[in-house]
Amino acid sequence: MATSTIGFTIYLTLVSTIVIAFTITVVSAQCEGDLQGLIEQCARYVQKSGPQETPSQKCCNVVKTVNVPCMCEIIPPEVERIVSMEKAVFVVASCGKPLPHGTKCGDYTVP
Repeated sequence: MATSTIGFTIYLTLVSTIVIAFTITVVSAQCEGDLQGLIEQCARYVQKSGPQETPSQKCCNVVKTVNVPCMCEIIPPEVERIVSMEKAVFVVASCGKPLPHGTKCGDYTVP
């Protein structure tokens, strides 16, 4: 049973990594900013699992380099399966780049 759980966790991590790598390629082609750094520094703050947390300064430093409205317009559904758009909007707001009310970020609308 434990081996099955570990195998599933490894599989889920691998799939998430592939999806994120694909997203970096697609989004980088259209939106400017350090998207690899965004994933490395901010992933833990936007995952669907776990509590909403205030992002680190390192995460915020990267957020400030990214064109968030552009990213929101082209977020693929695969990313929305692993990223909480509500948490993502919270993170960018916490980092001083709040999105205007009514902005769509993927399927999420900023209240």
